[in-house]
Amino acid sequence: MGMYVHLLLLQYYLVSSLVCNAVAFVEEPSGGRSDGYCGRILWAQTQGTRRDGHNEFQLRVEGNPETYKPGNTYRVVLQATSPAYFRGFILIALKEGREGTTDDDYTGQFQIIDEEDTQFMTNCPPAVTESTPRRRTRIQVLWTAPPTGSGCVILKASIVQKKIIYFQEEGSLTSRLCEKERAFGEATETPAIECCACGTAKYRLTFHGNWSEKVHPKDYPRRANHWSALIGASHSRSYVLWEYGGYASEGVRQVAELGSPIKMEEEIRRKGDEVLTVIKTKAQWPAWQPLNLRAAPSAEFSVDRTRHLMSFLTMLGPSPDWNVGLSGEDLCTKECGWVQRLVTDLIPWDAGTDGGVTYESPNKPTIPQEKIRPLTSLDHPQSPFYDPEGGAITPLAKVVVERIARKGEQCNVVPDSIDDIVADIGQEEKEEDDTPETCIYSGWSPWSACSSATCEKGRRMRQRMLKAQLDLSVPCPHTQDFQPCMGPGCSIEEPPTCMMSEWISWSACSVSCGMGMRSRERYVKQYPEDGSLCQLHSEETEKCVVNEECSPSNCVVTEWAEWDPCSVTCGLGMRRRERMVKMPPLDGSMCKTEVAEVEKCMMPECHTIPCMLSPWSDWSECSVTCGRGIRTRQRMLKSDPAECNEELEQTEKCMLPECPIDCMMSEWSEWSECNKSCGKGHTIRTRMVKLEPQFGGTACPETIQRKKCKIRKCRTKTKEERGGGGGKRRRRGKQGRDAAVEQAGCRMQPWTSWRDCTKPCGGGIQERFMLAKKRSKGRLMASCKDRKEIRACNVHPC
Repeated sequence: MGMYVHLLLLQYYLVSSLVCNAVAFVEEPSGGRSDGYCGRILWAQTQGTRRDGHNEFQLRVEGNPETYKPGNTYRVVLQATSPAYFRGFILIALKEGREGTTDDDYTGQFQIIDEEDTQFMTNCPPAVTESTPRRRTRIQVLWTAPPTGSGCVILKASIVQKKIIYFQEEGSLTSRLCEKERAFGEATETPAIECCACGTAKYRLTFHGNWSEKVHPKDYPRRANHWSALIGASHSRSYVLWEYGGYASEGVRQVAELGSPIKMEEEIRRKGDEVLTVIKTKAQWPAWQPLNLRAAPSAEFSVDRTRHLMSFLTMLGPSPDWNVGLSGEDLCTKECGWVQRLVTDLIPWDAGTDGGVTYESPNKPTIPQEKIRPLTSLDHPQSPFYDPEGGAITPLAKVVVERIARKGEQCNVVPDSIDDIVADIGQEEKEEDDTPETCIYSGWSPWSACSSATCEKGRRMRQRMLKAQLDLSVPCPHTQDFQPCMGPGCSIEEPPTCMMSEWISWSACSVSCGMGMRSRERYVKQYPEDGSLCQLHSEETEKCVVNEECSPSNCVVTEWAEWDPCSVTCGLGMRRRERMVKMPPLDGSMCKTEVAEVEKCMMPECHTIPCMLSPWSDWSECSVTCGRGIRTRQRMLKSDPAECNEELEQTEKCMLPECPIDCMMSEWSEWSECNKSCGKGHTIRTRMVKLEPQFGGTACPETIQRKKCKIRKCRTKTKEERGGGGGKRRRRGKQGRDAAVEQAGCRMQPWTSWRDCTKPCGGGIQERFMLAKKRSKGRLMASCKDRKEIRACNVHPC
């Protein structure tokens, strides 16, 4: 109880001290400065009682960057150097040059990591402060940088320690970050001005997945891991496929949860002229394979002055609703040109439609739907990306966007490089153009929307203007161009494809001798993206020959078994296969048919595989039965240990349900005084609950005990003291024992009312008194004493 009151007083002290400093040390100047709570806090920081921290305290942005990338999230840490500590703090982010007197002065968005440590200020929501005043040496929060064009940002912290506010205009409690400037040819964020580039540009997008068991080992789904079909578009500023802080459309939800791009493509195509190109690649099963086995998926798309943004997304599966992608990436440069090359690492983000925390969590729809946000390493202990230190998530993929051609007149301010010119000429040579040299045209306009909204064939059109006709005798054709097209979900470029499994082994031959037939099968792993049936064959047959001559001198043998593994793990070796004799020759002769076969086999060069390892074992049980522990897994070394530096054991943290916490009680108090001054009474003692039971711990025992007490026998009054036989008998009315009592030689006042209970719960004590009015000077003066009674109260547990 005492500690609880102390914490409340301390919290009141911290808050009131800051506000009092603002009132005591600041005179509000004229000129319309806001008198809001945020403003008073800031004035208390800059003008209140303070002292230079001498680097005892430090505000640090993880990685110590000098610039920020708009929309990126950073970890902000406030810490004290031992033996220093702090009890309270305030953390804000201001636009440079602003005073914090209006809401517009604050920028970016803080995000709470630990609600037991930090919270947003009730009366100043942009600021972060402590949840409970106590001694601490470190706190951390996340801060999302503001959008493009916000300029420099000042992160400020004030430290409260006893009666001192530490603050520095420049130094360890202030951090300045400015928006990162992009180099020429590099993509920009959401543009602040309209694109000024001319003509069109063509790009190739290549997606390199890096999500594998080696890079992301925790709970990696070995069997079903894959990337869904990639879907996106080049589009105008008025259309947003997805963005951080926004809500996922139905198309985005279906990609994020089901890996299906069909609804997303419908949404894109419905935007009409706001979209220039739909970007699509096929799904990837499994998620990662070496480039020498499978080329990275790619797609080509175009941009122009009005549709110069590019967005896409693809789901990592299985997962609740996790994706990677780019949103509104601008390929138009401020020099009125087109970005040459863009390389971006991709981290996963949550679509806000499913609440699962692991790859294979059961479906758990998020109701109401939450906003799209990047995943972090502190989201949940069971997350495959969890890191108790809060480190950055290793990128799951990388996207490379390269410009491969430009068309039409260009108006870029910076002259073209030789590579630009050669690339454009090479592209122009691929296109046949029979335009007469005497005709001068403008560049082609973008393609119009398709005339068909269904899978029936339609057409789209583009136009160009005749700017000059140098020879009137030579006609100038081709001011319009048409191209066949189809509606949403349809494609004339290539038929829909489905993904098949590998072929299963051939069946046995249908005959025991001579020529017969055998078959093998495969199954559909993924149906076409447009929902159509798979047109590929799932069964295959071929002729087979067993015992070419079915004569009495020939024996009947089985088909060849599978080849044994190669005799070596690297270099040149041998392998063997066998078959069995099913029936000896009918004429009793020896079987002359070969029943064993040996051939050479070539494995990879020995020096290319210096280290051969077995697969990882399953994770061990957690080292504890409750709370936080660790678990391990191992793998075996199959090659020369001298050539292998790979780790053979991995350890990770594991979290089980919290351990039971039993009830904790204080020591018993001393026994109280007897509640009677004579005769039989009782005395009590109490104790309080210091910690309530949690997570199924032992319940709290009794908080109050009483026992009998007897001080002395009460003295029996004589007949004279009782008033004699003929006197008036004392009346016992409603007052009963509470009435005034006259002891021999003194007069007593009535009992007082019961005092307040000493505790609100957990067992307390109440007292009441009877005081002497007047003491006589006779021989009974010593027995004329004040009386006190005690009883228990508020015995219910806290």
